Amino acid sequence: DPTVDSQIVKLKASGADIFIHGSGPKFAAQSMKKIAELGWKPTQYVWQVSSSIGAVLTPAGIDNTVGLITSAFSKDPSDPQWKNDKAILEFEAWFKKYLPGADPTDSFYIQGYMNAQTVEHVLRQAGNNLTRESIMKQAASINDFRLPLLLPGVNVQTSATDFYPIERMQLARFDGKAWVLFGKTYGD
Repeated sequence: DPTVDSQIVKLKASGADIFIHGSGPKFAAQSMKKIAELGWKPTQYVWQVSSSIGAVLTPAGIDNTVGLITSAFSKDPSDPQWKNDKAILEFEAWFKKYLPGADPTDSFYIQGYMNAQTVEHVLRQAGNNLTRESIMKQAASINDFRLPLLLPGVNVQTSATDFYPIERMQLARFDGKAWVLFGKTYGD
C-alpha cells in the first residue's frame, strides 16, 4: 500500500491504547500523522530507526509527535544537555564543514558518523592485514569500544557469536524540540 491510513483506522477501531511504530521512516511518519488526524491518543513507541526529528517527526508534524517514546543510544545534538559536550561540538563542526545545507536534526547523519568511526576502528585493528578474513575477525571482536557520541554507559561490543554492536539503550520522550532521556540505561 502507498500509505498506512487504512491500517491505522482499523487499529484505532480495535480499541488499542498502545501503538508501536515498527516500520521504516516513511510509514512511521504517515502513521504518526494519521493517528493525530483521527484524534486517537494511544501511548506511542517508535523504533530508533524512525525517531529522526528531521527525517520523520518533522514530516509527520512536530505537534503530532509530542510524547512519542523511543530508545536512544547516542547523544542528540538538539538536546540542550549536550550543547557544550566536546563530542557534539566536534560533530557539529564536522557537519558544518562537510554537509552545508543539510538538516542537522536528521539523526541519520550522526548514525553515519559513528558508523564511520567504528569502521575506522576495525581497519586500525586490522593493521596492514586488510584481507576480508582479517577485517571480519576484527569486526567480530570489538571489545568495549566507546564512541564519543554514544550515551554514557553505552559501548560497541561484538564477538564471534554476537554481531549486534550496540545492545544498551536508554528511553527518551519527544517534547516537541528534543528527545528527553529518562530512566536508566538498559541492555545486556
